[in-house]
Amino acid sequence: MTAIVDFLNTVLWGYVLVWGLLGVGVYLTVRLGGLQFRRFTEFFRVILTSRETSHDGITPLQALTVSLASRVGTGNLAGVAVAIYLGGPGAIFWMWMVALVGMATAYAESTLAQLYKVRNDEGQYRGGPAYYMWHGMNAKWLGYVFCFFFLCSFGLIFVSVQANSIADAADGAMGIPKLATGVVIAALVAVVIFGGIRSIALVAEKVVPAMAGIYLLVALVVIVMNITEVPAMLALIVKSAFGLEQAAGGFTGGLTAALLNGVKRGLFSNEAGMGSAPHIAADAVPDPHHPSSQGLVQGLGVFIDTILICTATALMILLSGVVDYGPDGTTGIELTQNALADHIGAAGPFFIAIAILFFAYTSILGNYAYSENVLEFLGLGGKVPLTIFKCMQLGMVVWGSVQPVTKVFNFADASMAVMATINLVALLFLSGTVVRLTRDYFAQRDAGKEPVFRISQHDGLGKGIDETIWNRDVAAEYGQSTDGKSA
Repeated sequence: MTAIVDFLNTVLWGYVLVWGLLGVGVYLTVRLGGLQFRRFTEFFRVILTSRETSHDGITPLQALTVSLASRVGTGNLAGVAVAIYLGGPGAIFWMWMVALVGMATAYAESTLAQLYKVRNDEGQYRGGPAYYMWHGMNAKWLGYVFCFFFLCSFGLIFVSVQANSIADAADGAMGIPKLATGVVIAALVAVVIFGGIRSIALVAEKVVPAMAGIYLLVALVVIVMNITEVPAMLALIVKSAFGLEQAAGGFTGGLTAALLNGVKRGLFSNEAGMGSAPHIAADAVPDPHHPSSQGLVQGLGVFIDTILICTATALMILLSGVVDYGPDGTTGIELTQNALADHIGAAGPFFIAIAILFFAYTSILGNYAYSENVLEFLGLGGKVPLTIFKCMQLGMVVWGSVQPVTKVFNFADASMAVMATINLVALLFLSGTVVRLTRDYFAQRDAGKEPVFRISQHDGLGKGIDETIWNRDVAAEYGQSTDGKSA
């Protein structure tokens, strides 16, 4: 089994995904006219002006916080440390690049998830990559393949990764046995996931903004304390990304190591192109009532995750000077704890332990919310199958808390690579639809209107799309007449 995992990682990460992720991101960025740069303020506007209540699904804000709950976790604290240890400071530059082009990728996949979403038996929205592979590509079989690897990775393996980081941090900061931590976290997860997606959304809406804000505030204090060194550190990150400073601090990996580890850990953190966040994006009631609005919401999630939170972690680590690139050097969450200890003393490791507890805990909740969508696509959305899967996920929490971090990451990387590859192919195939939706959205915005999408007004785009969702009479809500013109 280990040989198979190593082979998949070598082929997919060494030859396919490193260039595939960047390539698809650049391709979509060009086709969408640099959407994430030219229309940057719109990413914020759609979430700041969205309404707070919803009857058919969760709100855009809840969708953002659930996706951030999944994104902001091990990758932001332990993953950044691993990237720096294995790839040097330059790995952070490639994390930035993955995020910047990944905003377009995340926008595209979540826009498609909104367009091709359906209602389940209870009237709630469900969707995701498997649905746009089915309805948009007429390839339901590919949706099944995607779902298999998704459940192996997000549903099970990634849960163990998050639990592993919580257990490591608790053990390092407070000496709590890892098994005991795993059991407690499993119990806390059970309390929420047995309440379903709405319960997860309510928890995420309260916890995620608070935990992210406090973490960024501590990082800002550290940066201010070392403000004179920040410009030189940013320059080191850029130079190291291209092998110009590969010997800095004893690191000798150069461009290849920086690129490979930056892309890998960047994807693990922000999930752009992986096909995860579209599941919760589809659950949201769009506001404005247009598929592109929720694509913009999830593009913003990539920016917050990597450009803000991962950069904060990276600067705390690099400014500390505690990185040891030797074979016996510390990495993962322990390196992040050591770095903050260097800045603020004994409180540092304890703060990181608390941060990873909340970050990783909410990631587990977010991963379950995604998995419930996938299970419904597979016809396993009934009470018994969902209960069995919840128990399996809780078992993975306990299992992951006592496993070596390298073993857990290797399995996570292989599963993530397969599902991401499948999703990237689908995004390329359906990119024309994304462009069409984007032009429609911004044509209305540029005309001073709040965008409204009706499938009946778009010839040739109706196949596989639920007309009861996208022909809904919402024009009056936005001050428009029924022909789409301003009232």
